[in-house]
Amino acid sequence: MKKLDWDDLRFFLAVAAAGSLSAAARALDVNTTTVLRRIANLEESCGTRLFERLRVGYKLTPAGAQFLERLEPVDSRLSSLLRDFHAETGDYRGVVRLGASDMLASQLLMPSMADFQAQHPDIGVDIVADAHPLGGRDALHQTRVVHNERDVDLALRLARPIQGDMLVRKLADIAYGLYASPAYLKQYGKPEVGDLAGHKIIGFAADDRPLGPVWWLNRAERNGEVVMRAGAASVRCAAAQAGIGIVALPLFYGKLYEKIGKIGQLAPICGADVVGTLELWLLARNDMAKLAHIRAVMDFTIATIHAQTSILATGL
Repeated sequence: MKKLDWDDLRFFLAVAAAGSLSAAARALDVNTTTVLRRIANLEESCGTRLFERLRVGYKLTPAGAQFLERLEPVDSRLSSLLRDFHAETGDYRGVVRLGASDMLASQLLMPSMADFQAQHPDIGVDIVADAHPLGGRDALHQTRVVHNERDVDLALRLARPIQGDMLVRKLADIAYGLYASPAYLKQYGKPEVGDLAGHKIIGFAADDRPLGPVWWLNRAERNGEVVMRAGAASVRCAAAQAGIGIVALPLFYGKLYEKIGKIGQLAPICGADVVGTLELWLLARNDMAKLAHIRAVMDFTIATIHAQTSILATGL
């Protein structure tokens, strides 16, 4: 058995998180050949294969999953050393990376972001686009929502995660309703409440967790025709505006498009009493929450969302 090269471990963690050599290479700012060589070197040191090479990427073997489980506490502690040092200084400078869907970031946070930056000019906020805020059905994926995104300090999710060393806080309930363009309803008629038989449907992503509106629409799809799917609400909304079909959207988002003119206008069909709601959660690793600049963005996010709970629950 070869001597372990500690630097190989970060390549292992990157591939385990990204699921492919190319994505890991981008995250580490190296070429894929370097990542492949490092993984091969680590597997030789361990005397076992840590990844299965699949057509769609790299998947942990049982030995790789066991290796990751044992490595995570070490990685977490090492990565927290510098954060703990800065946390003790109360330093409010730095960049905070917030994972959020374009809908949540643009509609809920951006209107107040100028005020935050005026109060904290030394804190930068990077919004990391997340087109899949519900996560997948895979339980392993769900337990690693933020840990998988090592370059994200905070994240907004539309489902409660099942985490280990994670700070989670429910911020609001988001009510959903059904919408379609006036042109679509003129051509196909308005559906009966709760029945989309004979209608074209713009669905959620196929692997979204079956919660609230996702569960409801999945059942309604049995009698309708799913013409497209998308994880991002903005994409589903654009598809509905184009007259492609009926879509489930948060009420606060759908109402933005109810009165914007004939082109792009959406008409409401039914509300949350039929379609349901999703929970909005803020996630952070406990060690990250100690940092002053991250706490500042957390407090801003919590206060901003709380000020809009009525809008999120009713769309008004």
